[in-house]
Order: sequence, then C-alpha cells, then structure tokens
Amino acid sequence: MAQMFVNLPVTDLDRAKAFYASLGFTINDKFTDHNASCLVVEDGHSYFMLLTREFFQTFSERPIGDPAQAISVSTAIFLDSRAEVDATVANGLAHGGREDQAASDYGFMYQRQLTDPDGNILEFGWMDPVAAEQGPEAFMAQQAQQA
Repeated sequence: MAQMFVNLPVTDLDRAKAFYASLGFTINDKFTDHNASCLVVEDGHSYFMLLTREFFQTFSERPIGDPAQAISVSTAIFLDSRAEVDATVANGLAHGGREDQAASDYGFMYQRQLTDPDGNILEFGWMDPVAAEQGPEAFMAQQAQQA
C-alpha cells in the first residue's frame, strides 16, 4: 500500500511537535532529530514530517513561502465522527492553533479548519459512511426516506 508523507516547514520544531501531538498524532522517534520530526497520522500509511525551515530549504532551490502570509496547501484529515473532529480541533486550539473560519456543515459532511502555529492549514472532517461509499446523493436519498 502507498504511504503519504506531508512535509511542513516549521519555525520552532519543539512547539510544532507539541501542537501535532495534541491532535493525537504520535512521534516516531526513529525519524526525529534536531532538524525534523516524523508524526504518525495513520500507522503504516500517513505521516507529517515537521522540518525546520533551514532543513526544508535543502529539498528545493525555490524559496520557502510563509504559510502565515499565503496559503499554498491545505491538508484534510477525515475522522470517524463529528465529535472526534470537534475534540481534535479543541485540542489544537488549546495548544496554539487558530480557527480562522466557521465550521462547514453539509449534512453528509462536516469540516473544521485549524491553522497551526506556523500558519499551515489542517482541515478535520467527518463524512457519513453512506455518502463516502455511494456519494452525497445516496445520503440525501436516505435522509428523504427517513423523513
């Protein structure tokens, strides 16, 4: 199976590690040093690599943007329930994150946006299992039958 690593430049590695750990991600010490930290989102599949800005710069000749000033990516992570979305965002807010816009509730899908202390955007969401498997129209049809 494929693995996904999202590389994020950070200004304070210890602060970033604490923030992402507060969201429920675990640190993989085997791939963590003074330049980088690997945080496990989903064991065996998805990871965040938090990289000091200096180390991140070694991967490209192009200048690093400042995510606090301009958005270049938003990473979406879908969880098992709306309550888990709310709890995760609450933990992030308590550890230096910001919620710059209101939650989006589409009935079949619920999303909240959380900005980390460096300005990187995370979207935490939940999607109804019927909608996830069959599409939003199937969810709407199911709701109409129950009404």
